Amino acid sequence: MQTTDNKQDDKFELYLDEMIQKVQTCQKERTLESCSLCEKYLTCELRHEYINAVYNSMSKGETGGFEF
Repeated sequence: MQTTDNKQDDKFELYLDEMIQKVQTCQKERTLESCSLCEKYLTCELRHEYINAVYNSMSKGETGGFEF
């Protein structure tokens, strides 16, 4: 039983790790230390995907709230 849940959790963690790598690569290419310094900060699709990945890793894909 637990193995299935762990596989589900791992899926979200792996995607988050992938998105972190992509965001860091983008920041390095633009010689920025933070996304907030970028001119595309509010319209950036990559940043939007990263935020969704963070949310999904915290909520494990469940809709609704989650606890910290």
